[in-house]
Amino acid sequence: MEEQKETLQRIISTLANKIDEIHSFVDMLNQTIKNVQINSSSVISELDDEFDGLYSILDEMRGSMASTIQQEKARKIQALQNQLSQCSKALESSEELLELAAQSLDIKDPVKFSEAARQIKDRVTMASAFRISLKPEVSDSMTHLMVDFTRERHALQTVKFLPVPKAPVIDLAACLVVDNCITVSWRMPEEDSRVDHFVLEYRKTNFDGLARVKDEHSWEVIDYIKATEYTLSGLKFDTKYINVRVQACNKAVAGEYSDPVTLETEAFVFDLDNTSSHLNLKVEDSYVEWEPTGGKGQEKVKGKENKSRERSGTSPKRTSIGGKATAKGNRDRFAGESYTVLGNNAIESGQHYWEVRAQKDCKSYSVGVAYKTLGKYDQLGKTNISWCIHVNNWLQNTLAAKHNNKSKTLDIPVPDRLGVYCNFDGGQLTFYNAVSKVPLYTFRIKFTQPLLPAFMIRCGGLSVSTGLQVPSAVKTLQKSENGLSGSTGSLNNIAQ
Repeated sequence: MEEQKETLQRIISTLANKIDEIHSFVDMLNQTIKNVQINSSSVISELDDEFDGLYSILDEMRGSMASTIQQEKARKIQALQNQLSQCSKALESSEELLELAAQSLDIKDPVKFSEAARQIKDRVTMASAFRISLKPEVSDSMTHLMVDFTRERHALQTVKFLPVPKAPVIDLAACLVVDNCITVSWRMPEEDSRVDHFVLEYRKTNFDGLARVKDEHSWEVIDYIKATEYTLSGLKFDTKYINVRVQACNKAVAGEYSDPVTLETEAFVFDLDNTSSHLNLKVEDSYVEWEPTGGKGQEKVKGKENKSRERSGTSPKRTSIGGKATAKGNRDRFAGESYTVLGNNAIESGQHYWEVRAQKDCKSYSVGVAYKTLGKYDQLGKTNISWCIHVNNWLQNTLAAKHNNKSKTLDIPVPDRLGVYCNFDGGQLTFYNAVSKVPLYTFRIKFTQPLLPAFMIRCGGLSVSTGLQVPSAVKTLQKSENGLSGSTGSLNNIAQ
């Protein structure tokens, strides 16, 4: 009976999941139908705009060419009119001279006749009729302004819809997730010189596989990428995966998206636990600040609360300061001189990395890890279940590695940002200059319990950056170190 129930329960669970998937697919189909209607109206509108643009260009060209013809006509007519005017004047002058010559033939006096003949000869010599050209300056032909739209007409007749670029193919082997950046590489399935740019979209997800329609982050868009590779930087890897997809675009249209690929981006993420932090610490997610009066103020409130509870008979409740309200923790608050706050996510396996930046006014702080069993009065590095780097800025800047109440001073400058690399399975805890990735100190430990990031601060504030992948420089250094025989023995370790 129990077996059948379990089998039926699995069937029900599988069927419920399948129903959810079908519902999601139906939602996607309905949305696709709406998109088809919207997009078809959009492309018809764009088609009308393109043809209106063509009509506008043709009208403009026709007007310009007609104006050129009119100007040519006016130029030729003006030239011919000028010639006609010159001919009229020459003809009038010649007719007058002809009449004068005919009258001179009737002169009887030889002297007068000789004088008249000489004058007529001089005037004929100077007459404009013998200097004008009797050939038109311009022809009446206008064929040089004729047009032939045969090629253009043929080109217009061959106009078709602009080919849609094919979907790019993401080269998964060339994609890199390293140094808190993602480099996505892709290629076109075949050469397409009309591709103008690419659009890359990505979104975070906790699902390994195809993107889900429901309960997903929206796509983030990177537009106008000219190359076939792009690096996403400034990411916080607070989900296990990232979906990426790419589409190619030409001058007028965008193609289909590539098949989405899923890149693993799992990294260690934690917040600071304000339910168990020391009352003198103001804790908010990834920031902690020391407040000298915080504990006293809380103690006064706590005293009043205790008195009121004694009257009412109610049990005490945990309070928190400075941060968002959270559920009651499963351990006591740190107290006394242990100004400590722990991370709220434990390390039980794998390799992890996070960074810490101290505020300029921070006088004393410790950064490290501890087992969950760390006592509420225990200070980091003073027990055999905690390991840390301690920075003291009270009188002079000093840096020391601490464990099991032993301290080793490190003769190196205090970095602006500390990196913490924990290899749980490999038994290694290394602190780095987070800027240069130069190692500061390495503990070699065989961890036997889950670890919690741990921080202790006195005066000032600390900012913690989580969701970081192990930097490539750190990975390279670890490979190099592991390749050296006796490398563990060469380290100046504090006794474990």
